[in-house]
Amino acid sequence: MPTRSIILAALLVLLLAGSVAAVPVPNIQIGVEETDEPGNLSAALQVLLGLTILSLAPAILILMTGFTRIVVVMGFLRQALGTQQMPPNQLIMGLSLFLTFAVMSPVFSRIQSEAVEPFMAEQITDRQALEAGSVPLKEFMLVHAKDSDLELFLRMSGSDVPEQRSETPLSIVVPAFVLSELKTAFQIGFILYVPFLVIDMVVASILMSMGMMMLPPVMISLPFKILLFVLVDGWNLVVRSLMVSFQ
Repeated sequence: MPTRSIILAALLVLLLAGSVAAVPVPNIQIGVEETDEPGNLSAALQVLLGLTILSLAPAILILMTGFTRIVVVMGFLRQALGTQQMPPNQLIMGLSLFLTFAVMSPVFSRIQSEAVEPFMAEQITDRQALEAGSVPLKEFMLVHAKDSDLELFLRMSGSDVPEQRSETPLSIVVPAFVLSELKTAFQIGFILYVPFLVIDMVVASILMSMGMMMLPPVMISLPFKILLFVLVDGWNLVVRSLMVSFQ
């Protein structure tokens, strides 16, 4: 999966860099000088544009894939358990990243077969490859974007409601998709909180009835929450639920 994501990033760079036959190797120099060859300026702009696209790759990964839902749910889970910094942020981000690759595998496969391979074989132009590669990603976002969110951003932008959802511009689909993913992640987070909240309330009630009001309930409830999570194989249930939510 990481290889396909690298290919996808390379495709975006190549598409906006321009040349199909060969990508020129830039001659990097410090300074400003006049030139009579427009190709030199074109190559420099291509490299600059390619570096710009690479700098936007993290934003593309976060906003146009299932990464947002997964990482938010993982954050809610850690807060519900009350384990502070366990598991650490690096582990949560890494797990969320690989789960995102697993969820987006069919989409990346379509992009590779419909855009990357024909473009590398010089069967289609750069513009055609960019359009073909954006279609699977747009379809994925439209499946998980709520109609109310699409209507909200269409109204805010002053655009007319398209006859078909597939005709919605990408500038509307992306923010609507992110908003919908946040809503779904918060709903899943609420469901995760309920059983652990019940344990906290039971422990707090028992301590209060025993007159042990000075003892923090978290100190007693934390081992029970961890025990419950381990006994029900919580990580398997959470990951499985996240994967199923994208189907």
